[in-house]
Amino acid sequence: MYFCDCIKKTKSMSHLAPLISDLALILLCAGIITLIFKKLKQPLVLGYIVAGFVASPHFSLTPSVTDVANIQTWSDIGVIFLLFALGLEFSFKKLVKVGGPAVISACTIIFCMILVGMCTGWLFGWKRMDCIYLGGMLAMSSTTIIYKAFDDLGLRQQRFAGLVLSILILEDILAIVLMVMLSTMAVSKNFEGGEMVYSILKLVFFLILWFVVGIYLIPLFLKRVRRLMSDETLLIVSLALCFGMVVLAAKVGFSPAFGAFIMGSILSETIESEHIVKLVSPVKDLFGAIFFVSVGMMVDPGMIVEYIGPIIALVIAVLLGQTIFGTAGVLLSGQPLKTAMQCGFSLTQIGEFAFIIASLGVSLQVTSHFLYPIVVAVSVITTFLTPYMIRLAVPAYQVADKYIPARWRHLLERYSSGVQPVNHSNNWKKLLTAIVRIVLVYAVLAIAVTALCLHLIVPLVMQLGDFWGRLLGAVITIGAVAPFLRALIMKKNHSEEFRALWRDSRFNHAPLISVILLRIVIAISFVVYIIKDLYQASVALVVAIAIVVVTGMIVSRFLKKQSIVLERTFVQNLRSKDMRQEFLGEKRPEYAGSLLDRDIHLSDFVIPADSLWAGRTLRELDLGKKYGVHVASIIRGTHRINIPGGDNRLYPCDTIQVIGTDEQLSQFAAQAEKVSTACMDDDFEKREMQLKQFVVDKSSPFVGHTILECGIRNQFHCLVVGIESAGDVSLHAPDVHIPLQAGDVMWVVGEETNLQGLCQWKEHDLAKEPV
Repeated sequence: MYFCDCIKKTKSMSHLAPLISDLALILLCAGIITLIFKKLKQPLVLGYIVAGFVASPHFSLTPSVTDVANIQTWSDIGVIFLLFALGLEFSFKKLVKVGGPAVISACTIIFCMILVGMCTGWLFGWKRMDCIYLGGMLAMSSTTIIYKAFDDLGLRQQRFAGLVLSILILEDILAIVLMVMLSTMAVSKNFEGGEMVYSILKLVFFLILWFVVGIYLIPLFLKRVRRLMSDETLLIVSLALCFGMVVLAAKVGFSPAFGAFIMGSILSETIESEHIVKLVSPVKDLFGAIFFVSVGMMVDPGMIVEYIGPIIALVIAVLLGQTIFGTAGVLLSGQPLKTAMQCGFSLTQIGEFAFIIASLGVSLQVTSHFLYPIVVAVSVITTFLTPYMIRLAVPAYQVADKYIPARWRHLLERYSSGVQPVNHSNNWKKLLTAIVRIVLVYAVLAIAVTALCLHLIVPLVMQLGDFWGRLLGAVITIGAVAPFLRALIMKKNHSEEFRALWRDSRFNHAPLISVILLRIVIAISFVVYIIKDLYQASVALVVAIAIVVVTGMIVSRFLKKQSIVLERTFVQNLRSKDMRQEFLGEKRPEYAGSLLDRDIHLSDFVIPADSLWAGRTLRELDLGKKYGVHVASIIRGTHRINIPGGDNRLYPCDTIQVIGTDEQLSQFAAQAEKVSTACMDDDFEKREMQLKQFVVDKSSPFVGHTILECGIRNQFHCLVVGIESAGDVSLHAPDVHIPLQAGDVMWVVGEETNLQGLCQWKEHDLAKEPV
């Protein structure tokens, strides 16, 4: 009886949870199949999808996953990690620099492809939400697949590839916005314009708030705790910030993936971003694999056979739609026909964002069950066709160029050559753009601080009593919002553009004063709202108090200092990563771009370990006189010497930043290479080190002199490694300060020629040739 109880207890203890067994099956399938796909040089994403199909109940030849619900939870975590990693590689500053052609192209492609998807779904009689989500899925090309295709085909350095990658950056951020909009539409079941405007304003508000507050607080926090951060703690803190933002985004009505992306984009602006990317990458790969495997588990062969017609139609829609509208969008941005066709043919696939949007529709239960496997099938087919479509671009262009009418060709050439980024920004445009940005950012911050104080601080101080609680609540709230309101009013009122406009014409005075008054009215409105929320008083009295309060804000030196410190800290945090990269030589300094207008460039040169310049000072090298170039900086590991003087030496592996014209830099580069190859000594036999013994006899000039006085090392480049004292056969380490005695035996190491010189010299009289 006891034995049976032990057996039962052992069985219960060895029982494995379904989640663990399912995870083992998923990772086993994923590992084997991705190895096969790696061997076949196919995208790993497709391998994960096939692995999911193999592990699903739809494939009867292998064991199947038993608890699909838990796997779906893990896949949701995978989406969060994928978007977090995407945010870490994203940069709002990079988005600003992508340029007009990428913006025009991406917006054209996304808008047209959404219409293509909606129309295709409508033709098959699908419901409205299926059509809308289908349009979102077809609008986004796959960044991962295109990157890999360009690498495999060796096209990453070509001009059109750079434009395609810029388009993909914009598509990624617009995909996040699209996900937020689709989530809002699914929850509200409302497609009216008012609901859309509210959703967009809400999105803009929280986007600005989270980005500004995150860039201000998170770099400061990471800087303060940097000494306490190990790899483990940095990973935990980063994931804590990620999931904290995920919860916050869900609380305010956005998708969790949106919160993960925002936190990733905030952390991408910190100095630790590259380190965080390396730490998060294994975790992202694990959960990302589980997500794509869960996508493959949704593939039902029976449903694919049933919907083979829509699948083929959608494949054709993606191939033709992206080719036509991608080419048209790039053409519209002012690019040549060949570049436009190469871009359009490269974008002919859907990938990870299609899966994420499809997963979003399933989790919100707003899309039909057949849509997910259809999109997966379309993605697989278009992914396999991507390399062939990229190769087809140039032959297609040659055919189009052959048959296109001459008048059209001439028109396209004029249009593409005429569209150049010209800077016609006048002072009014610069001033108004800056003021709109300032008002928007500080108004968002003021709204957030006001709401925080009225809902959290005021209820606490109300415990002091009605009168004193309201008074203290009003003082705290207005005091907290005051730095932002003062900045909203005063920023750019003393800028160069403002002063130039004021001086140019007296007709500018009235508009400029009106802009200031409008900003003052906005600030007064905030104070009026705060007072009215706490006190029931007449409008005239409240407005009068608000005017007095805002006037005090304007003249306050303390608030001026506070607003300056806040803005300076934010800008410093935003630029800290770029400044560090410039300091370490990983990024060109900003002034380098300004030199291009004068045909002067900044180039980096690394001093090789065998260079003849190593160990010499800049004064000795005299590079300015010989080659006409100037050394702007010397970068040595994590140290940087800006504007080095003539006494600064160059050392092996130093990076020097040199300024000069193309001709000067070419001449300098050729000479730098020459002095490196000149060090290659063909007479290596003569440089062999040898060991010889020298006996110090009575007539030797060494007698009574120390090794240091004899100058054996400094003058003859030889080294005394041992001494046998007279009468002592043991070899001991030499003491350079003890005089040599007759009968001593010196063991000397050196090159053959130097040893011969030492041997010849010791025969001379030391008194005649002093050392």
